[in-house]
Amino acid sequence: MSIVTLTTDWHQSDYYLGAVKGRILSMCPLAGIVDISHHIQPFNIAQAAFVLRNTFTHFPEGTIHMILVKVTEGPERSILAIRSGKHIFIGSDNGVFGLLLREEPEKIIRIEGKPGPESSPFDLVLFMVEKACALLSGEDLSSLGEEVDSYDKRTPMRATIDDAVINGSVIYIDSYQNAITNISRDLFERVGKGRPYDILVQSNYHRIKNVSTGYSDAPAGEMLALFNSLGLLEVAINNGNAADLLNLSVGSTIRVKFGEKK
Repeated sequence: MSIVTLTTDWHQSDYYLGAVKGRILSMCPLAGIVDISHHIQPFNIAQAAFVLRNTFTHFPEGTIHMILVKVTEGPERSILAIRSGKHIFIGSDNGVFGLLLREEPEKIIRIEGKPGPESSPFDLVLFMVEKACALLSGEDLSSLGEEVDSYDKRTPMRATIDDAVINGSVIYIDSYQNAITNISRDLFERVGKGRPYDILVQSNYHRIKNVSTGYSDAPAGEMLALFNSLGLLEVAINNGNAADLLNLSVGSTIRVKFGEKK
């Protein structure tokens, strides 16, 4: 069974979702449709890229991933079909691919034959669905349009190093209101070299002195930090909502300050 995934900034109640699934099944009755997320904030390509980047590798090779977030077209913005890591991604060239892909794509196709200027944005979505179904039906990626060698290579926010300090940012708030940062375990260990440290949240007022191994390491209602399953530093409150209580949002500053080795 061929699989197509959907990542959108729609709501479950929007008719767009039903229409897209209906169109896929009408054209490819044997397709397996998997919802990655329909809770992406409107136009938030960074959030969409984070979710899909940490999801798609768990799918079988050959899966087609449709990114229906901030779908727009214009003279300098194309609809692309990209093969990377034995997966295919279809979406607008709006910066999401640069945020999503860890490696350079194997092939980039600018899809041709898009709807005319009088069409609605949703007509463009259905056009993308038709191209995904063509691939599901066995058409070669190259048949969709012209091969190109460039795309909008927007890059994710990265943590920086300043002397004995790692300056990071919150890049994602999960459904438990845990704040996930762009500080990796590898960076933390490489810079820290076993030295004592303070994790400073927003300001010096919120200070964490130890990285926990689990949420239950801290008493209920207390703040903690741990490295999550992605290997990224996460700020949480045991049985609490860290982002709300600590006034954290995407872009909030998280710093790790290292001291002298004892």
